[in-house]
Amino acid sequence: MPAAPAPLWRGRVIALLAIVTIALSLRSAVAAISPIIDQISVDIELTTVGLGVLGMLPPVFFALSGLIAPPIARRIGLEASLVLAIGIMIVGHLVRSASGSYTVLLIGSALALVGMGIGNVLLPPAVKRYFPDRIGLVTATYATLMSISTALPALLAAPLADSIGWRFSLGVWSGLAMVALIPWVILLGRHRASLAASQHEETPELEEPPPALVNRLWRSPAALAITLAFAVSSLNAYAAFAWLPEILGDIAGVTPITGGSLLALFSFAGLPASIIAPILVTRLKNAGWIIHAGVAFFVLGYLGLIFAPTAATWLWVLLIGLGPILFPVCLVLINSRTRTHAGSIALSGFAQGIGYTIGAVGPLLVGVLHEISGGWTLPLYFLLATALTAVIAGVVIGRGRFIEDELAEHAAR
Repeated sequence: MPAAPAPLWRGRVIALLAIVTIALSLRSAVAAISPIIDQISVDIELTTVGLGVLGMLPPVFFALSGLIAPPIARRIGLEASLVLAIGIMIVGHLVRSASGSYTVLLIGSALALVGMGIGNVLLPPAVKRYFPDRIGLVTATYATLMSISTALPALLAAPLADSIGWRFSLGVWSGLAMVALIPWVILLGRHRASLAASQHEETPELEEPPPALVNRLWRSPAALAITLAFAVSSLNAYAAFAWLPEILGDIAGVTPITGGSLLALFSFAGLPASIIAPILVTRLKNAGWIIHAGVAFFVLGYLGLIFAPTAATWLWVLLIGLGPILFPVCLVLINSRTRTHAGSIALSGFAQGIGYTIGAVGPLLVGVLHEISGGWTLPLYFLLATALTAVIAGVVIGRGRFIEDELAEHAAR
């Protein structure tokens, strides 16, 4: 019989605190600007194109981080890489809050998002290292906290800007990152102390994914399916962050304040899914049906906005917000469909790098389709169509194959 999982806290308190606190910081820059555009515009000129660029930054830099995080981890190690990521986040938040021009605001946003992106890629391997017996539970915990990290700035940004100022509203999130820095510095110190005690060379503990492994992931149906599901979740989520309040204002007649509240509802809708879905993935033989459930949520929500936007607007937004259940499912699959740390790191960078790249075009394409059609029906049908492609991913994921096994079989042909 397999050994029972070790108690969650035994010998791993600092590791759990490290994962929890960094998760609370990994989305804090995504929705912190859009609710306070009017206040920022008083001091910094923000054009429509400039706002569009800011809206595309999160998936663009998350995608870039998917490419740079694995080699950084291989060179300096997991803990040092996450300490570096948090440091970059802190600098980014502070630069944004002190910016006096659009260029500086852009640079600060880019820094914060690069740090968050590195954390996105390296957190699944961190869970696999410190909690190999609790992957579902710990992933559910940090995915839930990441949803909170997305929603809180949307709710608090405007009140903070009104009462204290927009610079404080942007900079306050650096304090959250500083809290996350403490346990990761402790873990890094322990790692180096253990190396010194064992008189080993200070080399990264992570298994290094050979370049051939990363390149061969294109030949793994499971890797491609996880990447497709991640891309669908990313594209639809960032399209909503960029456009949902405006869409609802035009087709449902909601006020800007109500639109912001509904955007927060969209963010919070993922909380139950973030808790339940990862646990189900680790316990069910066929995780594909969870992907199909996410597709169904997207489709029902979009159809509601297309055919009855004013009838139950909150319900359609809630359903669309449940669609990104694909995101926490993919985070678990990155670990549960790989056999090694090397495979986990390679797949994490592969799926997130490609997924966020595809996601970056979502806000842009929605805007272009709106410009071409003069309405929101065509963009909503476009989003519905992208969601349906994840049905294929669900079928492949349902086979339960491991990435390394698929690659070995392909090589043996």
